[in-house]
Amino acid sequence: MTAQTVNAKTFDAIIIGAGQAGSPLAGRLTAAGMSVALIERKLVGGTCVNTGCMPTKAMVASAYAAHLARRAADYGVTFSGPVGVDYQRIKARKDKVTNDARGNLETWIAGMEGCTLYRGHARVESANTVRVGDDLLSAEKIFLNTGGRASVPDLPGIDDIDYLTNSSMMDLDVLPRHLIVVGGSYISLEFAQMFRRFGSEVTIIEKAPRLTGREDEDVSASILSILENEDITVHLGADEIAFAKQGGDVAVTFSAGKPPAVGSHVLLAIGRVPNTDDLGLDKAGVAVDQRGFVTVDDQLRTNVPGIWAMGDCNGKGAFTHTSYNDYEIVAANLLDNDPRRVSDRIEAYALYIDPPLGRCGMTETAVKKSGRRALVGQRPMTRVGRAVEKGETQGFMKILVDADTREILGCSVLGPGGDEAVHCVLDLMYAKAPVDTLARAVHIHPTVSELLPTIAQELKPLA
Repeated sequence: MTAQTVNAKTFDAIIIGAGQAGSPLAGRLTAAGMSVALIERKLVGGTCVNTGCMPTKAMVASAYAAHLARRAADYGVTFSGPVGVDYQRIKARKDKVTNDARGNLETWIAGMEGCTLYRGHARVESANTVRVGDDLLSAEKIFLNTGGRASVPDLPGIDDIDYLTNSSMMDLDVLPRHLIVVGGSYISLEFAQMFRRFGSEVTIIEKAPRLTGREDEDVSASILSILENEDITVHLGADEIAFAKQGGDVAVTFSAGKPPAVGSHVLLAIGRVPNTDDLGLDKAGVAVDQRGFVTVDDQLRTNVPGIWAMGDCNGKGAFTHTSYNDYEIVAANLLDNDPRRVSDRIEAYALYIDPPLGRCGMTETAVKKSGRRALVGQRPMTRVGRAVEKGETQGFMKILVDADTREILGCSVLGPGGDEAVHCVLDLMYAKAPVDTLARAVHIHPTVSELLPTIAQELKPLA
């Protein structure tokens, strides 16, 4: 036995990654009497706690406060001077939110009887062994929860500049004079609006012909209007993106014949890749697709018996709630004799610009492509009393329904509280209730949600 393998130990289960699926799974397995090795090479909590949901939404809240303060006069509230932003205090507040959450999680893990937390880079050596430094761990069950990271494109000049990703943005301790955001989807738009409200000049560069390409065109157009109303410059159809230093700034070329955008900071937000390339999965024969996502079945089992993959690394969802649901599916099958499946869940997510977008189910584009007869109901926020009262009337609501079965197919709520209001529809979809159930519901007045039953009563054929 070599010095490298002298620290050999056997567990009932090994979990690689203490993210939003790995940590709760460790809790369930240890509560069931199993011994668990939980491996984390950086920070427990994964993307959500450390560089994603919690820190960014804390900053979104600060940005909203600044924006509302600047609009105070619209509500008859006056200030003696201009509204200022203390970015250091914003960052400190964000850091506290993250540190508190991570600290609570670390305390919880430390208190799990039967769980051993290993700090380091895990490498799979076989279908039932994993090495972490000098420790060789073995188990009959291995669970992958390794997450993902920002994709860095191979674009001209990219290696010549200092750029930011969603992770390094969390460490930024100065407010950019001019932030250039490359990418026009969810992460990029949240950062763009946030830093514009903090006082930065902001430019968005997107290669596609519209923002948020997975959304319907009317949603994308409304999002564009919201951002442009806040003096964010948006360049779409960027077909020649390149970077070059220009003094202390960065010049970003985006289309032939147009002058480059010149900014103090560049954020790359054009997608994410799974953290699977340095795990040694090939040694266990675990299959991955062309993009590096671990191939799994409907119950998150890989092609190798005894190995599962959860969260962002399996390509089945890119959200905290889908990662957590992955844990629920695995635990239900292993411990509860409950055959839950990935295909049971309905796609749902939110875009946290202000106002936020809440989405569930199919888009209008997807419904049309399906060829089914459908109905649609829609109402602008200008006709939603609660939105008018709050002075926040950008956006709209839309519900899609199968014309024959009356099944609710999807919903978009872009407006104040959209990320919450959409659950009125999502829950009915899980209950498989017809749209008539929503139409007969009596919602509280005044709310944004109260207009959903009204829309359900005003459905028209989808052209």
